[in-house]
Amino acid sequence: MSRNRLSEETSPYLLQHADNPVHWYGWGPDALAAAKEQDKPILLSVGYAACHWCHVMAHESFEDDAIAGMMNELYINVKVDREERPDIDTIYQHALQLLGQQGGWPLTMFLTPDGEPFWGGTYFPPDSRYGRPGFPQVLSALAEYWTDQRDKAMETVAALKGGLQKVWSPEAVEGSGRGIALAVNDGVAARLAQEFDMVNGGFGQAPKFPNPSIHELLWRTWLRGGNEKLRDAVLVSLTKMSQGGIYDHLGGGYARYSTDSMWLAPHFEKMLYDNAQIVDLLTWAWQSTGDKLFARRVDETIEWVLRDMIAPVDNAAGKPFAATYDADSEGVEGKFYVWSSTEITDILGDGADTVLFKTIYDVTPAGNWEGGNILNRIAHPDLLDDAREATLKACADKLLAVRNTRIWPGWDDKVLADWNGLMIAAMANAARVFDRPHWLDAAISAFAFVRDRMQENGRLLHSFRNGKLKHSAPLDDYANMARAAVALYEATGDSAYVVTAMGWVDVIDTHYWDDTGGAYFFTADDAEALIIRTKSAADNATPSGNSVIAATLARLHYLTGNDHYRQRAEAIIALFAGEASQNFFPLTGLFCANEILQTCAQVVIVGAADDPDTLALLDIAWKAPNMNKLIQRIPPDVALPENHPAAGKGRQGGRATAYVCIGQTCSLPLIDPAALRDAL
Repeated sequence: MSRNRLSEETSPYLLQHADNPVHWYGWGPDALAAAKEQDKPILLSVGYAACHWCHVMAHESFEDDAIAGMMNELYINVKVDREERPDIDTIYQHALQLLGQQGGWPLTMFLTPDGEPFWGGTYFPPDSRYGRPGFPQVLSALAEYWTDQRDKAMETVAALKGGLQKVWSPEAVEGSGRGIALAVNDGVAARLAQEFDMVNGGFGQAPKFPNPSIHELLWRTWLRGGNEKLRDAVLVSLTKMSQGGIYDHLGGGYARYSTDSMWLAPHFEKMLYDNAQIVDLLTWAWQSTGDKLFARRVDETIEWVLRDMIAPVDNAAGKPFAATYDADSEGVEGKFYVWSSTEITDILGDGADTVLFKTIYDVTPAGNWEGGNILNRIAHPDLLDDAREATLKACADKLLAVRNTRIWPGWDDKVLADWNGLMIAAMANAARVFDRPHWLDAAISAFAFVRDRMQENGRLLHSFRNGKLKHSAPLDDYANMARAAVALYEATGDSAYVVTAMGWVDVIDTHYWDDTGGAYFFTADDAEALIIRTKSAADNATPSGNSVIAATLARLHYLTGNDHYRQRAEAIIALFAGEASQNFFPLTGLFCANEILQTCAQVVIVGAADDPDTLALLDIAWKAPNMNKLIQRIPPDVALPENHPAAGKGRQGGRATAYVCIGQTCSLPLIDPAALRDAL
């Protein structure tokens, strides 16, 4: 019997569509079997819970009885949450690009009963507008095309499959097989800086995205080479974003992107992964600049995560982080976040404090966005004196209390292993840099949940919600959780985290490594077979799994002395070197991994964990701006591996002692914290 099957799912996005008159399937064998049995093409619709235009298309088309009737008659309809199934989304987004169209969500693809694409697009309105054909028109035309011109459709299928195969075959790119010299990193950073908006920050015009991996490469290259243009580019971006409307000045946290070039008007959804990466950037920038704004934004963003983004799970197993907050509330984009001038006066009164707040945060009777006011400090980016900032904070707290009584945006509370890994690592590092022990406790708790509750038979799963684990883990889950494990080892000195990371590397070596072409596939060899098995180093909204694991393998090599990890990291970088030379913009994460591999500074501190001298040295190490450092705390009675450059080195004069090792060469013993600071 035909019906909507999405009520059986756990994804909040899929559940949003459970009452549609569309006979939706989730992705799986039942949908493919039905398409083959009925000889109907598949209409694949991919989106996510916080996607504004996904909601629009749902309201306009999927909730419309007439349009749903056409869909049910002509197609087997499949809904996919791209956050649950990034493997599916990745394939069909690239197929759409091969068709000459810009990707995005909602993704609307038309497939053969075998899941092979022959046409697609993104958002379609219910009737022709915005230069787009109406969705019913598209439905009718593609069904007719499938019935009457199937040979042509299959020609398109063959061409797209060939194109996809080429996309996922980096070994065929000229220049592959060689490493990447650091001079290439420098050249790429310089070329990226030429595309930078030095007035508003970021790259290009509207829309503007944070692009954390690109900014990380610029910052790394400045630290290593001293090109101040690169430093200034990152500082402009971080300041403009942190004082723009893309930042939530009441509750903390950054929105997904800005719809304008000035960072004023965000697309209001908040994603865990964006905030994790921005926390990293802000922390690194603060280490070099001491800028109070960056420290404040780190503090506010992490506290937002701890207040509003803890997933509703059995807390005895740990407290992981939820995925996203929606852009919409009450069916209106941004309603939760926008204010009228009158509302603010009613809450704060009409005194001098209110005047100050409205001036600094760009609040006017006419508004700055669709008749309302998005709070921002674009015109007043510099922090005021402490007294006035305290006044502004008191006003903001009053507004936040009122905002919390509004109808909240939708919350996607599923737990994703890779996104949790990003936030765990960022929080662990920030905890030590800013001396926030409760941040470290939170990172440890989230890690414990993923390690203990999101594994079965020694294998990670990707998603957890309502007590249910779903979907085989892609590479990114292992890569980001292994990175988080190493970060927690550095922050705690507990070697069990290294053992866990090594175990996860063993898994991906067994099930994800490409013995023929090198590097890691996105999916395991025993995962559900799709039309192609992808392998890439290209960053998207999150850094690519291959770049993250290459950096982590490099760190594991330096921690353990195991040359296998170095060889694997080198092989990944060499494989994608040719592609990186031709299309460097999306591969900046790979360049960052390359720098870590070549320039890692091992900071070995030999001393008892509770020794004040040990703690003083650790504090210097954690706060040092060197992004390539790797901190190892070694108890006096523990020996390093024989192949470690600091093997056999110990305390001097019975005091905690540090050694900074580059390659196989270590510094002289360093007892004075100031000497360690100078060495880093």
